[in-house]
Amino acid sequence: MNIGLYFGSFNPIHVGHLIIANHMVEHSDLDEIWLVVTPHNPHKKKSSLLADNHRLSMVNIALEEYPKIKASNVEFDLPQPSYTVNTLAHITEKYPDKQFGLIMGEDNLKSLHKWKNYETILKNHDVYVYPRVSSGTVETQFDKHPKIHKVAAPIIEISSTVIRKGIKASQNIRPLLPQNVWEYIDEMNFYKK
Repeated sequence: MNIGLYFGSFNPIHVGHLIIANHMVEHSDLDEIWLVVTPHNPHKKKSSLLADNHRLSMVNIALEEYPKIKASNVEFDLPQPSYTVNTLAHITEKYPDKQFGLIMGEDNLKSLHKWKNYETILKNHDVYVYPRVSSGTVETQFDKHPKIHKVAAPIIEISSTVIRKGIKASQNIRPLLPQNVWEYIDEMNFYKK
């Protein structure tokens, strides 16, 4: 089974995440997508994150009607901060019967050469890239790399940051979230302070 790992804080998960994940599983050779909830991204301040279990709950709620997309807490028990190369090594060992690829936006591909042990990632895993509006250029070494597959997914410009700010400002951001995720956030009073 070929599984695409889509890493994120999912703080909160929104319709943009679902559009990308669903497009990837329907328009590539991936059999399933696992949304990997990251406890602590080395490039983000941890204080701005909701508790790991709440973000995982929101992802599970959002995926109720998407049988090919699963939530994963694989990084919850790994040393922090999480580095993709370490997570890939761990998950490959834990599920030896599965093949794991990495899903990333084109903005991340532009900085892939700065990732910890990126050569190891590319040696052992395929990378599926969806388009993003961003500045900068992709390193020429990645242009025609046999392990990098560009998938013509829709360009989605929705961010969890905008959603959090909108909730705090009492704006109606409901169209940006799955209905059941909005209800969970509203019930729990998340992001209002």
